[in-house]
Amino acid sequence: MSTPGAQMSTSIIPTPRPSASLVVVNDRNEILLVHRNPKASAFGGMHVFPGGNLDTKQDHSIAITAIRETFEESGLLLASSTSSAPLPSDPVLDEARHAIHQQKLEFQTFLQNYGLKADVAALLPFTQWITPVGPPKRFHTQFFVAFLPGVPSSGFSSGAKQERIPKHDGGQEVIEARFVHPQRALDECRERKISLMPPQYYILSTLADVLGGSSNTPDQRRKVEALSQGAFGRMLINPRRLAEDENGRTILTYEGDETRGGSKGRLHRAHAMLKGGASSDITLIRNFDIFTEVEPQAFSMPAKL
Repeated sequence: MSTPGAQMSTSIIPTPRPSASLVVVNDRNEILLVHRNPKASAFGGMHVFPGGNLDTKQDHSIAITAIRETFEESGLLLASSTSSAPLPSDPVLDEARHAIHQQKLEFQTFLQNYGLKADVAALLPFTQWITPVGPPKRFHTQFFVAFLPGVPSSGFSSGAKQERIPKHDGGQEVIEARFVHPQRALDECRERKISLMPPQYYILSTLADVLGGSSNTPDQRRKVEALSQGAFGRMLINPRRLAEDENGRTILTYEGDETRGGSKGRLHRAHAMLKGGASSDITLIRNFDIFTEVEPQAFSMPAKL
């Protein structure tokens, strides 16, 4: 996740921490958003996709990070049953997510105890973002998209399924978790009902253009998969401050912009009001086809996190 905004108080530039964020889409084309606790040390009060830092003690890969953090923050577990054992009940899941968050239980141990396997294959890479220099905390975030099959909010992504409504983690990091259509989330941001950071705004805008209507279709999934597997999904974005517009908003340029290695006239940027590590009044400007016109030479090779 990228957090352009607050200025650092020291000259030490923090190294971006490997992290993951998961965009969960249900069969109504709604996306899981969590509302961060305003007192949180990072992204306080913002609406984001579930996610967090790579924990080398618990995570075998950055994809596992995305699945584990989504479980901790929302209670949704993307996992498949590997045995005939009964699926854990809601109380068991809630107890486990809190124990994992408090590092009293390892995520892999929990999965093994209940014959479950994290559904890593369901995760579609969907751009990487690096926080620009400035904020005291920086992240190198791999975003993923995953579709929930069959039910709007499922505890499990395949095999036997049980419906499970996403809910906050007791206010530790998240005070609300809900599914909302990406276009509705963008509208709420413009109406100042919720606050989004530029990366979340960018990804929601991209998916709003693809996931039209209130019923997920095979064609829509194929389009998202095509983006993931193509040059778009491999984009590594380092937002860079260019100037301010006539309204005092910061102009953030992205790789592929005419000022960042793109062809003349190519615009790949956002205008945003940045203050105290938060953002508002965001406008995304992207005047090329993300399916066919991404210029790979303008981008660095994505890192293996």
